[in-house]
Amino acid sequence: MNDTAAIFGFSPHLEALRARVRRFIDEEAIPRERPALAHDVAALDAVLAELRPIAQRAGIYAPQLPVSLGGQGLSWRDRSVVLEELGRSFLGAGALNCAPPDQPNMISLIEQGSDAQRARWLGPLASGAIRSCFAMTEPQPGAGSDPSMLRTRAERRDGGWVINGRKWFISGAIGARFAIVLAMTDEGATQFLVDADNPGMRVLRNIPGIDGYQIGGHGEIDFTDCRVGADDVLGEVGRGFEYAQVRLEPARISHCMRFIGRASRAMEIAQRYVRERSSFGQPLAELQQVQAMVADAHIDLHAARLMTWHCAARMDAGLSVKHESAMTKVFVSEAVNRVADRAAQMMGALGMSDDTPVSMIVRDLRPFRIYDGASELHRATLARRVLKGGIAP
Repeated sequence: MNDTAAIFGFSPHLEALRARVRRFIDEEAIPRERPALAHDVAALDAVLAELRPIAQRAGIYAPQLPVSLGGQGLSWRDRSVVLEELGRSFLGAGALNCAPPDQPNMISLIEQGSDAQRARWLGPLASGAIRSCFAMTEPQPGAGSDPSMLRTRAERRDGGWVINGRKWFISGAIGARFAIVLAMTDEGATQFLVDADNPGMRVLRNIPGIDGYQIGGHGEIDFTDCRVGADDVLGEVGRGFEYAQVRLEPARISHCMRFIGRASRAMEIAQRYVRERSSFGQPLAELQQVQAMVADAHIDLHAARLMTWHCAARMDAGLSVKHESAMTKVFVSEAVNRVADRAAQMMGALGMSDDTPVSMIVRDLRPFRIYDGASELHRATLARRVLKGGIAP
């Protein structure tokens, strides 16, 4: 790590912090994992509530937040190492309160929230006392990969706003204390802060999904004559799409960091297995086909890290990562899937079971090729940008 720190400009204290995070994940988070938690929202919340005070005492809590909010105030480059380390556990990001959707929601409140909004929502969110969700995706024919198809509407009424529409696949919705809701107005898309106690907002169900350990599940939410005040607009009216993009780039890069850690853990387990398991008179580790899978996994992980670190360095420098983050998201989302799939294959039937975390890691990583923009969408956008702008390869 010391040679890497010198090359990539990581902070001198990062190695000690990384070691504390590693110890916390190995000694506190991973021992609390169990398959029954994967789809039990309430039980998952309870375990994370146990872990957060331990993380705070260890001095590793909220790496993404400024020190004034109880965080570590890390640069994006330092954050990339820490998020990869904590991403090894299904519980790591939630335990350190840097899991989506709360992590990008905190960024939105910091950057677009008023003093009153930050006082009401940001402090409790940063401390882990409450959770939140971001409500954009809608059932057909509403917004999905194409946000311009947004059908949820907000109309001015009696000095405030009335929101009507339906949202679904809203991560974190079950048990969220408030939602950031994207709705169309006459002036354009706008973000609203909606208290979960609002009688016009109803969480209809938790949508079962392939992934597990999703804090707050994936909810379907109905907004019927949902009245909010003028002071519940987050940022400026009509700038919702712009704000959504501002939160999206850091969110997708943070996903890359965490999931590199998750895929690395799967390969760690598989490598240990093939060294110990013999078949046809020799350890599996001596088979060339197994060796090829191990080599390809390390190549994928190395390339994924370098792309992510490059984006992090550009973000620290205040440079745009619109193009780079899209390329990184496509590559990393597909690379970590390849790594986890190889790990499961190397382990045979054991890799398909819940006797090890590998099968859940496979399930957990698969949606990343869709979440935060499907690979196909990013490829199309990248190609149009390249061809229109004459960008050299």
